[in-house]
Amino acid sequence: MDLNFTPEEEAFRAEVREFVAKAMPPDIRETVEAGERVSREHTLRWQKILHEKGWGAPSWPREWGGPGWDPVKQHIFDEECALAGAPRQLPFGLRMVGPVLMRFGSEMQKQQFLPRIPSAEDWWCQGYSEPGAGSDLASLTTRAIRKGDRYVVTGQKTWTTLAQHANWMFCLARTDPEAKKQEGISFLLIDMKSRGVTVRPIYLLDGSDEVNEVFLDDVEVPVEMRVGEENQGWTIAKYLLEHERTNIANIGINKRELARAKRLARELRRNGRPLAEDPQFAARLAEIEIDLMALEITNLRVLAEARARGAPGPMASMLKIKGSEIYQRIAELILEAHGAAALPARAEAGAHGGWALAPAAAFYLNLRKVTIYGGSNEIQRGIIAKHVLQL
Repeated sequence: MDLNFTPEEEAFRAEVREFVAKAMPPDIRETVEAGERVSREHTLRWQKILHEKGWGAPSWPREWGGPGWDPVKQHIFDEECALAGAPRQLPFGLRMVGPVLMRFGSEMQKQQFLPRIPSAEDWWCQGYSEPGAGSDLASLTTRAIRKGDRYVVTGQKTWTTLAQHANWMFCLARTDPEAKKQEGISFLLIDMKSRGVTVRPIYLLDGSDEVNEVFLDDVEVPVEMRVGEENQGWTIAKYLLEHERTNIANIGINKRELARAKRLARELRRNGRPLAEDPQFAARLAEIEIDLMALEITNLRVLAEARARGAPGPMASMLKIKGSEIYQRIAELILEAHGAAALPARAEAGAHGGWALAPAAAFYLNLRKVTIYGGSNEIQRGIIAKHVLQL
């Protein structure tokens, strides 16, 4: 499909494709293409390969070790990596706290933390959601009380992705309980090795502990680890979420998984013939492919705007809605393609495995989350209504 990339952009695509094809470890590619869960070791190994090439932080400016690519080149890079079976780069450092530090961080924070993100020396997690504050993040109750040159932080965070691997967490905490909800919050950087930090896994239906609860019991955080001014956290949080939604349409990943669904439809048989010859299944594949093509064109329009403005703006909400919904529809087709074969459990999965241990079932159930994280799709529709439609 010709989307009118410039000759320079097409040459860049060819460069990325050639490098990734040669540099991608076969065991990582096979894991990703099979829909299996990527390990910590896989993620770190691929990140270090990219960092050695100078591509460890594709969305960062040259000043902080990035390649200085514009949004279109970032899109091309992400797409080619996904199509080649690369694991997703961790967003928490690269697309969340990294841009926040560049914009709001002190010189000390920039020098200490930014070089360690693309090199994979630091693994960050996001301390936002709480048991009573998810989509309504402004209702968070984690407290940070200042005592001299330190804050004492007490509270609980939940659904903290891969916190068991993280050595740092960026965290929202309430520093002024008397202020309005959004006005009394500060943005803190917390060393996960600090006394009082406890990480407890939340086991999913496939037996994995992708998400966790994080308990903060009188955790001491130096004031110098506060980003921005005290009670400026809500402004910083909104800035972070805007960057989090960059590339949230997942065009490359959706293309890769759609190709997997097509491959399965050719290989698997139902009633004595390939599933691809089933009219209803074939029609659903075609519908998803058409919707994905339309989403890609819309995504490129938004990227062109971001290239001019420096940020994707509220239209990123539309990309998030459609991209996540298409991702779920593809997972549903893959599950249906496997049929009853998606149900058996694998004995080697371990003591915490639930019933959904087969890869297709685990993939389908895990992707129920994509319409929730990054701001639920209901919240995104509210953003579109207010800022795009002016309702």
